[in-house]
Amino acid sequence: MHPELTGHASAASSGEERRPLAGIRVIELGNYIAAPTTGRLLADFGAEVIKIERPRTGDEVRRWRLYEGETSMLYRTLNRNKYSVELDLRGSPGRQAVLDLLAVSDVLIENFRPGTLDRWGLDAAALTAANPALVVARISAFGQSGPMAHRPGFAAVAEGFGGMRELIGEPDRPPARTGVSLGDSIAGLYAAFGVMMALFQRESMRGSGQVPPSPEQQHIDVALHEAVFSMMESLVPEYSAHGVVRRRTGGRMEGIAPSNAYLCGDGASIVIGGNGDAIFERFMDVIERPDLRDDPDLASNPGRWEHRERLDEAIEAWTMTLPREVALERLEVAQVPAGPIYQARDIVQDAQYAARDMVQWLPVEVAGQIRSVAFPGIVPLLGATSLPVTAVGPDLGEHTQEVFERVLGRPAPALTDEVSNEPADRPVPRDRGRPPRSTAGDDPA
Repeated sequence: MHPELTGHASAASSGEERRPLAGIRVIELGNYIAAPTTGRLLADFGAEVIKIERPRTGDEVRRWRLYEGETSMLYRTLNRNKYSVELDLRGSPGRQAVLDLLAVSDVLIENFRPGTLDRWGLDAAALTAANPALVVARISAFGQSGPMAHRPGFAAVAEGFGGMRELIGEPDRPPARTGVSLGDSIAGLYAAFGVMMALFQRESMRGSGQVPPSPEQQHIDVALHEAVFSMMESLVPEYSAHGVVRRRTGGRMEGIAPSNAYLCGDGASIVIGGNGDAIFERFMDVIERPDLRDDPDLASNPGRWEHRERLDEAIEAWTMTLPREVALERLEVAQVPAGPIYQARDIVQDAQYAARDMVQWLPVEVAGQIRSVAFPGIVPLLGATSLPVTAVGPDLGEHTQEVFERVLGRPAPALTDEVSNEPADRPVPRDRGRPPRSTAGDDPA
């Protein structure tokens, strides 16, 4: 990587205040999206996150949606503020190197299928021997226990199994999918939350003279499908109590009206949430429909839901007479919640994003050229604006020697000619050369 692209400036050198997680070291054994999301969140707030990648190929996300060059913007985004270290986990030197790094670290994040690390000689006993106070976060498709624990799975499968997919799309079409990997991102958030709880528990117990749990006694167990299921609000209670089976409703939300996307006269669309009782009255004044405002059948949300088609027709008849910006201005004056449906080009030009430094421009090498590329800022804010992103996702193995010399005081182990991370004492599978799939990530199909 070009010298001007190397990052990870310290808080002191950048003039930035010390971040909350400074001093926490995290080892990330994760591919795809879920575990790297956990690592990204911790790195954003100051943790030193060392991402272990298999030799020569690295995380498969490096090549997902790869339009130019050797590393995708998806990888650069998910793995920002991290260090990349190449290690071959097939052999003893690589496994021992990981254990040595874990001995001087605080957290391990992994998202391989349950049992994979055990086969690599990195089971709970080995982790405890290396570092009894290590916090371990495991992300998998179906969790570390139960009859489905051994199965592989991606977020696409988890979103179906967790109940989400059935609710996405139009009622007369098959279930659809959102354009981002929600299941993975939600699981990553839960794992990060679990890590913070475990670190707080560790320090609290130490402060009171107690011994915190070891990796053999406790680990954070995040299942993709359970992370999705936890977002399903009252889906199961409504079925259990009332026999209600939720169905797809397109751009609407079951039982809430009017709330939908509406086409404007200039071809752009806006989202309007006019479903509060008082808001609805103001909304109907804006679209000049006092008859709907005063209709007793529409005075409360259940009645409006029953007449949702009638309401949406009336609303879109109004939005179609106006360009997007004019419609939004009139709704804002009346304090009716509404907003545009943005594309990427809209986000990078928007004043609200800019005011909070939520779009940050960083230099990135793309196909041999340095480009200024827009990246998302850091959420949540700890003040008026986002913390700065210090470095985009690194090149493969960019920090291998630096990390070993700085952290362990020795050179990194030599890499073998093998690419696979399968343990050497295991029969070679038919798809020789491919690593065992992580159980988290976007559906590759």
